[in-house]
Amino acid sequence: MITTYDLLVAHPFLAGLPMRHLEHLSQWATRAPYGAGSRIFQEHGQAQGFWLIRDGFVDLDIRPRGRGDAVVETLGPGAVLGWSWLFPPYRWHFGAVTTEPVLAIAVDGAATRSYCDAEPAFGYELNKRFMAVVVKRLQSTRMRLTAQ
Repeated sequence: MITTYDLLVAHPFLAGLPMRHLEHLSQWATRAPYGAGSRIFQEHGQAQGFWLIRDGFVDLDIRPRGRGDAVVETLGPGAVLGWSWLFPPYRWHFGAVTTEPVLAIAVDGAATRSYCDAEPAFGYELNKRFMAVVVKRLQSTRMRLTAQ
């Protein structure tokens, strides 16, 4: 059977991290299977961690006042879901709902932040990786907005 550690090692977001860091992350990581239509988190809810998507797709959505949910982006295998756990006040800026069955690895945010504080080189590396995701998603949003 594939372990949580094996899933972490195989995920592209963590590619090249030293084994000792992956071993620490695996202590706070769990398999997170979701059925289609499952809400993983709600916009403005408490952000307590992040997910590494292995299989399936997740919609990031917002709830504009007076309207239904609006999909902002769809994430699939190899993507990382959630960065709000890194920055106070630790609240989600979007919601996340699965569009089909999903297998992800859920990682505890508080434990990861503590490890980042204890191991600054790891914290710097992880923050660089999350910032690259943020920039890519902002660029994607910019391209969608200018294409309209």
